[in-house]
Amino acid sequence: MGKLQEFEIAFHKNKVVYSPGESITGTVTIKVNQPLACKAIKVNCNGFCGITSKVNDTAWTLEEQYFNSTVSVADKGTLKQGEHTFPFKFLIPASAPTSFEGSYGRIVYRLRAFIDTPRFAKDYSAEKAFYLLSLLNLNEVPDIWGPCTSAVTQQFTYMLMKTGTVVMKAQTDMKGYTPGQIIQVTANIHNQSGKTTGNMAASLMQRVTYETKRPTHDLRMIADVEGGVVKPGKEVEWKEQIIIPALPQSSLAGCDLIKIEYYVKVSLKSPDVMLTLPIHIGNVSLNKKHHPSKKSAPVSSDEAESTAASASTVDNATSATTPTLSPRTAPKPAPRPAPRSRMSSHSSPSAPPADYNDRAGVGNLMNDGFPNKRQSQMVSPNAFSYAPGLFFSQNQEHSGPVTGTAAPYPPENSANSIPAPHVLPPDYISAYPQEAPPSYDESCNT
Repeated sequence: MGKLQEFEIAFHKNKVVYSPGESITGTVTIKVNQPLACKAIKVNCNGFCGITSKVNDTAWTLEEQYFNSTVSVADKGTLKQGEHTFPFKFLIPASAPTSFEGSYGRIVYRLRAFIDTPRFAKDYSAEKAFYLLSLLNLNEVPDIWGPCTSAVTQQFTYMLMKTGTVVMKAQTDMKGYTPGQIIQVTANIHNQSGKTTGNMAASLMQRVTYETKRPTHDLRMIADVEGGVVKPGKEVEWKEQIIIPALPQSSLAGCDLIKIEYYVKVSLKSPDVMLTLPIHIGNVSLNKKHHPSKKSAPVSSDEAESTAASASTVDNATSATTPTLSPRTAPKPAPRPAPRSRMSSHSSPSAPPADYNDRAGVGNLMNDGFPNKRQSQMVSPNAFSYAPGLFFSQNQEHSGPVTGTAAPYPPENSANSIPAPHVLPPDYISAYPQEAPPSYDESCNT
């Protein structure tokens, strides 16, 4: 390397994952074995999105820049022999989108350092990538509450002359999930023909759209589960589960060139019947506390009058049978902790129970003699190409800072590849009290 022995960029505390609006600090270390004349030493921080129409091509067709800042950490002079350290600091804009790597485009953030030398001398540069994570809170997504449902009726011809009809209805238990949670899929298939259908299947699909002049759509199957067939004239209810692996979030807020969508596809292999159930994947799971309360519903005048009448009746009966005491306001007991179901939004994500295969096969079939089979969930090998694996912390409190989920790895063959960050998503723990409060009598005795 000639005069230059070391030229490295280091982030404070080796941090490589940041949030929008956060400051990024670090140092540039330069080590020379003999004096090196320089005009300036500069550090640049930038973030941009580039997309193309060719797979894994970096000759971007379109680019979108989010920020580009440069600071000079040393002016004109001579670096003496030895090691020199220069600190730097940048502020990441609050509107910058989450890092992303796809087949036809990327959202990239990087830090670069330059040693600008006099004329006819060799310039030096160093580069290091970092990642940005803008959390998607599912509770803030419009129309996110309740199940997602769809239905389709398909007519088909078999044996050249006969015509049959298949009616299929399907739903997911929620519209929003986080990696590690389970999608509960329920499908009802009514075979009104005289022909046995093909196997049922449910797949988690990802569609990434790159907004070039002719938009490019990258469609991938993330996970797939398979059920049995439906005999002629039979109606079957099929229930399945799909575990969501580590995936990028549905929305890249702040990016106009890349759009990510997810949906569950429920289908029959024959005849060709299919329906889709759109879902969202985020970083903060749905919390029932944020669900629109039923108490906000207006109360009719008849209900109000009947409630007031019953209350006055109870008060009169009580006053007639009990002695008069000095007024004393009783404390309101705190609500008891609500029972947690296995798929509660307050509990940590978990896999299906071990005895799942022992419970009525694939699902609850209406015909006990109906042949069925279950194929374990298959995850596409490309499912993790957009985001690395997640590590779920079991001791992290809900009130603590949210550190986020997956950020993309750098390319495997890149010269600047760095070890992948271990980014820990939060555990969404209920804030309900763990023990019931004492009763009014117990409080008085105490």
